[in-house]
Amino acid sequence: MNNSQQRGADRPADARPQARGTDRSVARRAELITIGRKLFADTSYDALSMDDIARQACVAKGLIYYYFKSKRGYYLAIIEDSVAELVARAGRHDDLPPVERVHSTIDGYLRYAEHHQAAYRTIISGGVGFDAEVHAIRDGVRTALIGAIADGAYGRRDIPELARTALLGWLCSVEGVTLDWIGVRGLARETVCDLLVRTLGDTLRVIEEFEPAFPAPPRP
Repeated sequence: MNNSQQRGADRPADARPQARGTDRSVARRAELITIGRKLFADTSYDALSMDDIARQACVAKGLIYYYFKSKRGYYLAIIEDSVAELVARAGRHDDLPPVERVHSTIDGYLRYAEHHQAAYRTIISGGVGFDAEVHAIRDGVRTALIGAIADGAYGRRDIPELARTALLGWLCSVEGVTLDWIGVRGLARETVCDLLVRTLGDTLRVIEEFEPAFPAPPRP
C-alpha cells in the first residue's frame, strides 16, 4: 500500500456511501462508544493513542475518524453518552410521589456512580486538565439533576435563583460525598442515600425560610 492509500485508510472520506443516520451506523457508533468507555476506564486519555484505541477495539483507525473526527471527538462522545445515562437513571421516577421520587433520584445517581466509577469521576472532575467543553457537559448534568430534584420537591422546575443556588450547593456536596464513597466504600449505598436525602431535606427547609412560596415537602 502506498502512502496516499495508507492515509486514505486512516482518514474518513466524505464520499463514503454509508449513511450515518442508518440503523446500522447508529448501532456501530454506539458499539464504539461502549468500547471506548471500557478503554478510558482503565487508561488515561494521554496514554491512549488512536492507534492504541483502534488496536484494542479491533477496528480500523479510519472507522473511529469516520464517526468521531478525532480522539478528542471520541472522548467527548463517550462523556456525553455517560452523562445521558446518568441523567436518565437519576430521573426516571416521574410516577412516584414527590418524597419517593427524590429518594429514587438520589439512589439512581449513586447506583450509576457505583457501577460506572471511571465515567463518573471523569464527569465530575471535568475531564483532562481544565477542559471547557467537558466542564460545560458537567454543568449540563448539574442543571438536569437540579431540575429533577426541584420537580420532585415542588412539582416544577422553574425555581427562584436562591433555590437554585442552594440546590447547587447541596449537589456539589453530593458529588464530593459520592467521590469519597466510591473510593472508600465503607458505607452501604442505602446509608449514603439516606444521608443525602436528609441533608437535602435540610436544604429544602432553608429554601422555604427564604422563599415561603416554595415549601419543603413534609418529612417522611
